[in-house]
Amino acid sequence: MPPRYPRDFHGHGPDRPDAAWPGGARIAVSFVVNYEEGGENCLLHGDAASEAFLSEIVGAAPWPGQRHWNMESIYDYGARAGFWRLHRLFTGANIPVTVYGVATALARSPAQVAAMQDADWEIASHGLKWIDYKDFSEADEAADMAAAIELHTQVTGSPPKGWYTGRASENTVALAAQQGFDWISDTYDDDLPYWAEAGDRDQLIIPYTLDCNDMRFATAQGFNSGDQFYAYLRDTFDALYAEGVEGRPAMMSVGLHCRLVGRPGRVQALRRFVEYVQGHEGVWCARRADIAAHWAEHHPHQRRVRSSELGHEAFVEQFGGVFEHSPWVAEGAWGLELGRAHDTALGLHSAMCRVFRAAPPEDRLRVLQAHPDLAGKLAAARRLTDDSTAEQASAGLDALTDAERETFAAMNSAYVAKHGFPFIIAVRDHSKAGILRAFERRVNNGTEVEFDEACRQVERIARLRLEAML
Repeated sequence: MPPRYPRDFHGHGPDRPDAAWPGGARIAVSFVVNYEEGGENCLLHGDAASEAFLSEIVGAAPWPGQRHWNMESIYDYGARAGFWRLHRLFTGANIPVTVYGVATALARSPAQVAAMQDADWEIASHGLKWIDYKDFSEADEAADMAAAIELHTQVTGSPPKGWYTGRASENTVALAAQQGFDWISDTYDDDLPYWAEAGDRDQLIIPYTLDCNDMRFATAQGFNSGDQFYAYLRDTFDALYAEGVEGRPAMMSVGLHCRLVGRPGRVQALRRFVEYVQGHEGVWCARRADIAAHWAEHHPHQRRVRSSELGHEAFVEQFGGVFEHSPWVAEGAWGLELGRAHDTALGLHSAMCRVFRAAPPEDRLRVLQAHPDLAGKLAAARRLTDDSTAEQASAGLDALTDAERETFAAMNSAYVAKHGFPFIIAVRDHSKAGILRAFERRVNNGTEVEFDEACRQVERIARLRLEAML
């Protein structure tokens, strides 16, 4: 197989599905509390250096071989004070929460775990430790993932149903999919859940957020005040809510950290946003587990044959006739860097047109010459391809009067004599009368102009054929 591009730029496409949220909600809002305190890089945890990520210390760097007392103290605040402030806020507002719980952090915080469970918060796994996995081998990351699941189960009494590493590697999603989680959130690529095919498993992905996230209080080009955080959350909510009113409901994730938004100077912004959300009708505040269950029920995955995954023979057999009697166009398209974006009629048409347009004029001329005359002898003798037969019939060209047939025959002869290829038009776009008008107009064009127009029509015919196939 030629190279196949693994990233998916198409997603749900221009017309995303109706999420059909419960009660006809216009938006689903998922509040996520990242519980990392006690799972961060620290010599006490067997790490080589101190933590340097997401704290009040601007420009922090790891301290190899040393404990960073200030960093540890900041993380401790999240567990000792910030968590309880968020717990009071969400339980008081009766809003369900998903926790991304680092297993070792949960193990070091029994009171907080009990509070999560008493509040019926979903506790998903946030990995074994709050560390970066970009340089881990696949085997080592898999071992940590297995250890995280085991420890999580011991601490909470049940295995996690959802997964989010956060500081992930290119292997994270594939490894998590092997564990059978109900959902995985290590992507940031959509406003709706979607299905990913991981071998024989259909894996639900619920994308997360790094923009509606209090982590930007601790990053460059981030939030300097609670007002900025609130305004950004509000604007995001307003945009998605309006889309829901228009019939395209989506979901909004809000990422929170106990040591960041749990500070008094920031929590009021979150409180205002919670009140703002609750001041709107048609809002579904849900745990990610609830969103996953809803999506699995109302939008189950349906596998289909994807053009980018077909072998050469099967690909050419299926698409070799899209450009009339010119399988070389399909062969060339198969050899391109195809991906999920090319598994639609529009996407595959784009790839095939690239091949057609890159071909020398003499090859494109042969494609034009492979097309039959409209209502010509081949049609009368029923020797057209199935596609051409259906196309001509769609405009009534299979039921001409004798006079109409003579008119077409005369115009065909005149056109071919002048230009050297038959008159080509995407007949599905026109009526019989419209085709005749185009015939009369175009026969007088110069051959260079008509060659370009005929090529555009060939591409249009190919698009219509692909739409009927895919």
